[in-house]
Amino acid sequence: MIPITKPLLGPEEREAAARVIRSGWLAQGPEVARFERAVADYVGAPHAVAVSSGTAALHLGLLALGVGRGDEVVVPALGFIATANVVRHVGARPVFIDVDRATFNLCPERLAAAVGPRTRAILPVHQLGLACELDRVLEIAAGVSAAVVEDGACALGARYRGQRLGTAGDLTCFSFHPRKVVTTGEGGMITTSDPALAERLRALRSHGVTVTAEARHASTDVLPEPECELVGFNLRMTDIQAAVGVVQMERLPGIVGRRRELARRYGRLLAGSPVEPPAEPAHCEHAFQSYMVLLPPSATAEQRLQVMQRLLERGVTTRPSLMAIHLQPAHLPPDGSPPALPVTEELARRGLMLPLYPQLTEAEQDTVVGELLSAVGAVL
Repeated sequence: MIPITKPLLGPEEREAAARVIRSGWLAQGPEVARFERAVADYVGAPHAVAVSSGTAALHLGLLALGVGRGDEVVVPALGFIATANVVRHVGARPVFIDVDRATFNLCPERLAAAVGPRTRAILPVHQLGLACELDRVLEIAAGVSAAVVEDGACALGARYRGQRLGTAGDLTCFSFHPRKVVTTGEGGMITTSDPALAERLRALRSHGVTVTAEARHASTDVLPEPECELVGFNLRMTDIQAAVGVVQMERLPGIVGRRRELARRYGRLLAGSPVEPPAEPAHCEHAFQSYMVLLPPSATAEQRLQVMQRLLERGVTTRPSLMAIHLQPAHLPPDGSPPALPVTEELARRGLMLPLYPQLTEAEQDTVVGELLSAVGAVL
């Protein structure tokens, strides 16, 4: 069976985790600080704050910026539901907009039409590892004094106009879920250039306490009981996770390079076929956390399921496309009538995720493409 993904975890990661266990320090501690520094240095940000998941990163990011009840946050409708959920978690309203058919990212023209006096933040998603049009997003945000919280869950290692993602917006949020480019099992990171925001995020992730457990244990003096000015959460990353992350960051250039190599090869294998490979604009460098192709325009959702079933029977695991979030019951408006977002709905119907991970072999790729085109020919 060729899986959809396979985390790249080797003996170095296992030894890093074992070293932390032997040390007896399992909570947030020195390894978390090392991991934060590694990510901050890699993306070129002054500050990085590790948290328990990518969703926690987005949630705390909005809270730290003061987004709350009565505010609106513009969100692309195509993606994963967590991006919209966190807007609801802070009491704000997600405003869904359509996306660009070629890149799967938010459409700047539709963003410009969607912002207004209640827009407190824009939450652009770098979809599947491809940077959105950040120049336009930042320009539009500045015009309405809105914050920009980049959802870079899939995009660690991606570039936009030569710069690594992680420093353009007020905050950038990354994920270390097992399907991501770098994984710690679960986990997230927020990068920012604002020291006050970083300090607030560190307090919010740990019950509002500003003095860390590591600092208390390292101190030679008895420290007073901390005062909590914020209503915080327990959204910390553990030292075991962070130790794995430090090793993964050392591997990152090779991981991204291999993913890009395999993605280019997929493109060559699919050239001239009825299956459409993803686009990569010349000014972007895709991290290819996932590889989503489009089935022929006539394909129905039922036909896509038939293609996926045929592939599964032939030993190839696939996944359906990104989600049309505005059609999910949890995000339907009170009258039950979602906005018409035709591009999002088309891509959600036609999209199909193919296996992609550094250990994938060229022979396995040949099998994936051969079985895919056979299944498409049989069903469509």
